[in-house]
Amino acid sequence: MKLKIVIVGIIVIAAIVFGALSFVQSNVEYTSFMKAKSSGKKVQVKGAWLSDKETSFNADRGEFIFSMVDEEGTEEIITFSGAKPNNFEIADAIVVKGRFENGNFRASEILTKCPSKYDTPAGQRSATN
Repeated sequence: MKLKIVIVGIIVIAAIVFGALSFVQSNVEYTSFMKAKSSGKKVQVKGAWLSDKETSFNADRGEFIFSMVDEEGTEEIITFSGAKPNNFEIADAIVVKGRFENGNFRASEILTKCPSKYDTPAGQRSATN
């Protein structure tokens, strides 16, 4: 009886430790490009796509490359291993998750924040107001 309780206790403790480690590894902080360069850790950077800069897709490597400016005004070229996300061109904001490798920001994930279809343009009101 006591052996079963000890085994169940060990399993519960192992599950708690595994869950805590998974949470710490998946918890990625928001930062700027300047801080991301010095940290060397995986981070999230929020900013905007620079549509006037070159955007390309390298089919041989499967990489989408574009320029972005963070909220502090720092511009960087982003390399993402994957295709361009849907709604990329109409996004209000972009969040890239990744890290700097050899001086280049390598994104592992791109999130886009698109304008809401429920937002009314400035100066317009609905007929019910």
